[in-house]
Amino acid sequence: MNYIPLYRKYRPQSIEQIVGQEHIKKALANAITMNRISHAYLFTGPRGTGKTSTARIFAKSLNCEKGPTVSPCNECENCRNITNAIPIDVIEIDAASNRSVNDADEIIQKVALAPVQSRYKIYIIDEVHMLTNQAFNALLKTLEEPPKNVIFILATTEVHKVLDTIKSRCQRFDFKRITTEDITKHLRYISDSEGINITDDALAYIAQNSAGGMRDSIALLDQLSVLNSEDKAISVDDINTLLGRLSFDSLTLLFENIALSHQSEALNVLNDIYNQGNEPVQILSNLLEYLRNVLILKSSENNISNTVVQLNSEQLKILTEKVSAIEVHQVVSLIDKCASYIKELKLTANPKLWLDVAILDMSNLIENTKLEDLQRRITLLETGVGQKTQLNTSPYNTPPSPVYKQEIKKPSAKDIKIHFQQVADTKNTDKPNSKEEKPTENFVTEEEVLTDAVPMSKASETSSIKALWVKFLDNVSSFPSRAILKQQAQPVKLTSEEIIISIKNQSWLKQFGPEGSKYSFIVDAANHLFGTSVKKIIVRSPEAGDDNIRKSQSVSDNSDDKSEPVVDVKPRSFVQTPPEIPEDEIGSALEAQTEQQSDEEQISETQAKTPLNGQADHSFHSDEVNMVMDLFEGKMIE
Repeated sequence: MNYIPLYRKYRPQSIEQIVGQEHIKKALANAITMNRISHAYLFTGPRGTGKTSTARIFAKSLNCEKGPTVSPCNECENCRNITNAIPIDVIEIDAASNRSVNDADEIIQKVALAPVQSRYKIYIIDEVHMLTNQAFNALLKTLEEPPKNVIFILATTEVHKVLDTIKSRCQRFDFKRITTEDITKHLRYISDSEGINITDDALAYIAQNSAGGMRDSIALLDQLSVLNSEDKAISVDDINTLLGRLSFDSLTLLFENIALSHQSEALNVLNDIYNQGNEPVQILSNLLEYLRNVLILKSSENNISNTVVQLNSEQLKILTEKVSAIEVHQVVSLIDKCASYIKELKLTANPKLWLDVAILDMSNLIENTKLEDLQRRITLLETGVGQKTQLNTSPYNTPPSPVYKQEIKKPSAKDIKIHFQQVADTKNTDKPNSKEEKPTENFVTEEEVLTDAVPMSKASETSSIKALWVKFLDNVSSFPSRAILKQQAQPVKLTSEEIIISIKNQSWLKQFGPEGSKYSFIVDAANHLFGTSVKKIIVRSPEAGDDNIRKSQSVSDNSDDKSEPVVDVKPRSFVQTPPEIPEDEIGSALEAQTEQQSDEEQISETQAKTPLNGQADHSFHSDEVNMVMDLFEGKMIE
């Protein structure tokens, strides 16, 4: 005898045997019992949920020689014909291959013929959404008023494609996805009936990965049955090997190295996985599912069931221990990066290259998440709009309230004399002199609070090449491309008329060049940056005169800079401008103060000429970059 697939062999033959869909089973059973049979039904729902099987059972219940009955005998000629799909009075039509208006006309012509040997002539039209609009319109009148003893059962997985005029003429039944528990129980029943030695975890794993479809689950079990052995039960690892999926242990090892920012170890694990024959898209897709479970566990504080995260008890215990070393925002960052690289892999001609880049980027987790906030703050500082930003960038913190100064009485001549005497004493003891501050309002603004906490340099013009480059990178829509440009590219000229970008690495230059697949990202970013179509965009290798081009643009940008430098204003008490005092009382103090200010100016000029961190000054380094390097004790790596 020919082998019969399990999903056909164990297809339900009565309403009671349908797995799940309790609401539909009850409605159809009551319709048969009460003899309230409609002329048209519309069954809709995901694939493998029992739409066609239910249609056949319903037709069998109506045409059974002992019926209409909820429990057909499956022995009479009508029941056997329906079971064997013999089209006598129950005709099944595939709308995917019979979708034209001529096919609809043929149905209309045959509808007028009476049933041969049954009570009802039933048309089961599968995938009805594939019919053309002309075919739908041709069936409208027949569906609304069909001949006596004619029933239409329409089945579809995409009900939104069916015309509303068709749906309004049918009784609609929505099939739901079958629960994992129900699928697992039914798979265990089939396994025991067929003598398949398989673990409960493997059955649950099949059910969890079938997207609620019974047919897919049974088909996978049928595929696994060839691995059946009396000595060893079929396990989850066997399923992953057969389907080309990554095992839980491999994903756990990869995730652990990513979470600890061990880039070399993560790359070694990735190479082992890749050499086993796994495709790059499949690797990142499985990693994305794994990260989804990590996020659920971390967000729910480990109070979650096994079915939600699709893991068994032992795997759930292992993963619970691993998530303690990572934060929720870090998991979200990894998910965002992983999803972005999956899109990139589907477009590139070199998927292994982007797979390595993806893992190395995600393995830099600790450094990336620590610098995310700092990077945003530096960007705001370089573009000159950072003074109004609150220090703590957390979205859950309220902005700092104004700090009010204590009112100061108008100083007398005696007070001023004492003050200038203190200035002279400060010079004699070689102590730094506190600058006399200008009178302001009686409150400190948010700018002053920021200035007191973070050293502020003069705000750079937003038209400078450095600030424009930062904005240009922000306009690159692809996250991986933005990261590569930030590391590999250098701006040479950024104007609304011409853009020149240099890339030293020839591999990246080929991809971002005019003939590369990433060139469109540069064009879109340039057009968004200047709000117009940039006529000339050049992406080339570095040349000797690039520094001169940058200097010329920087000089052109700075020539119109008329802004005043930002003054370091401290929220402390101050002394207002003194009234006129006899010169003989304060002459010596004024002379001492003048000498002190001269010394300070000389020291400031010397410090300004001293290179940061012992490095020689570079013409491309802006004041803002030098300020940030000094603030965080960093160095410039060329």
